Amino acid sequence: MIFTGNTKVSYIAEGTNDYIQRLGHYVPLRIIKTRDLKTTRKRSPEDIKTAEGKLILQHIKPSDHIILLDAHGKKFSSEQFAKKLNSLEGRTGNCVFIVGGAYGFSKDVYSAASEKISLSDMTFSHQMVRMILAEQLYRAYTILKGEPYHHN
Repeated sequence: MIFTGNTKVSYIAEGTNDYIQRLGHYVPLRIIKTRDLKTTRKRSPEDIKTAEGKLILQHIKPSDHIILLDAHGKKFSSEQFAKKLNSLEGRTGNCVFIVGGAYGFSKDVYSAASEKISLSDMTFSHQMVRMILAEQLYRAYTILKGEPYHHN
């Protein structure tokens, strides 16, 4: 997973870290956090997205399957998401989920993406998306393993 910047809200960071730790029992994963970019009057949102995009793209390999968390992406139920993850198993490259910054992604990051997913029709802060994604990944793996975390 690649996260743009740091999580500044302690309870979101704690929740995200909890689910990431739980995920470690199911799948090897690596969390990459790009550095925070300051918003200034001289920097437009487009400039920030471009700079964040360059930081993100440094961590991507051509063989990676890139999944952007994006408001305009495909929506899944938890069961559908579990099936999607299962279908990605065994690919040659890594599956890389990317959570962008407050302004979204640059055109270059969109071009590198294999697909986009959305967590909801609602809008969440990019920091909250990290925790929700980590929880949904954990939920998906418990569904795939037939464990009792998820209830229908």
